[in-house]
This record gives sequence, C-alpha cells and structure tokens, in this order.
Amino acid sequence: MEQKVDEILLHVSQSQQQLTRLLETERHVAVRMAQIIHNLPDEDPEFGNLGGLMDNSSEVNKSVIAYLNGLADLQESMAELLERVMKELNGQDEE
Repeated sequence: MEQKVDEILLHVSQSQQQLTRLLETERHVAVRMAQIIHNLPDEDPEFGNLGGLMDNSSEVNKSVIAYLNGLADLQESMAELLERVMKELNGQDEE
C-alpha cells in the first residue's frame, strides 16, 4: 500500500511540476504585457482611436486574471492532494 501511495505522489508531483511550468510561462507573458502597458504614455497616446487602447488593456487584464486563476487552481489542487495524502497516512498509522 505504501508503494502505491509513493507512486501516486510521484505522479501528482510530476503533474504539479508541469502545471507550475505552464503558470510560469503565463506569468512571463503577463509581466511582459504589463511592462509594455506601463511604458505607454499617460496622456495623448497616438493609437488612432481609444477603442484600440481599450481592447489592448482589456487583453492585458484578461491575461493577468487568467494567470491568477491558474495560481488559485494550483493551490487548490495541491491542498486537495495534501489532504488525501494526510488521510491515507493517518489511515496507515491506525492499522
């Protein structure tokens, strides 16, 4: 039984690493987009129209929100995994 728990932990650890890499990539994209927005002039930007600026700002916000949601999902899945592992370990202690 302990070997199965170890195998499950290894598998989950690998999937968490892949998810972490994905979130790291999303973070880099969000940071770069935020840097671009930060470098834009505060007044009288020359984008031709305000609609383009609003669309681009909306895309940056969506990217940041998606990244934060990904972090929340990662944290939630890690908490669920830890809860299951602790229950399994407590069950083994009782036997």
